Amino acid sequence: MTRSAWCVVAAALLGLGAVSPAAASAPAWEPPTSAQLSAAVSTAHSPRALSYARTNLRRPGRPDPTGITVADTGIPAYTLAPDFVRDGTGPTALLQYVAVVARTADGRTSTIQAAPSTAGRPDSGWRVDSVLSGDDETQLARQLHPGTVLLDEPQINGWYELGATGVRLLRASLPQSPVGAFVPLPDYQRQVHDRYADKQAVKPARATATHPTLWPWWLLGAAIIVACAGLGLRAGRPHRDPPPR
Repeated sequence: MTRSAWCVVAAALLGLGAVSPAAASAPAWEPPTSAQLSAAVSTAHSPRALSYARTNLRRPGRPDPTGITVADTGIPAYTLAPDFVRDGTGPTALLQYVAVVARTADGRTSTIQAAPSTAGRPDSGWRVDSVLSGDDETQLARQLHPGTVLLDEPQINGWYELGATGVRLLRASLPQSPVGAFVPLPDYQRQVHDRYADKQAVKPARATATHPTLWPWWLLGAAIIVACAGLGLRAGRPHRDPPPR
């Protein structure tokens, strides 16, 4: 094998395992497994969750709610991922909570929010810290197409249908795009970056150190190719023998 060929092989080997952020592709969201979803719904049936629901379902001048029924199913609700807002890397959305409806016999409804113990991590267990009036998530979920999820943008009190390639606004108090219009993910990322990037928490140092460790390998590989090309040119020049004395 010639010297140039060895150089090319070495540069290629140096590039193995180094994936540029732009080339890396992440799913728009990570759905909970069936077991995780079931665990979230079970948490919504806990005494703590029922106590929250009972408090939420009270109405002035009406008797305390009795006979509260909690649904056996839940709807995953997602929120924007900070990295997606900052620079468009990673998934678009993180799991925020699983919405489980509680209902009284006289028709009052509330939604128990079973949230991951660690934000965005459905494998970390579940907790219930809040219950909101109504069953918005259940109603909005009826507008979803197969293979899409609910995405919350709380800053505009907005709800989107999030798909693999874009979002569709379902409802918002301050609509930033027409309700029902499809917005491709790159365009949506630019929108939320302009609106919220400066409001995101500082990216953890450990995370920021991940990508910079990759690019120097590419630079080193490129430097080797350039150096080898130079050596190849020198090697290809004709040699001139010294004149006989």
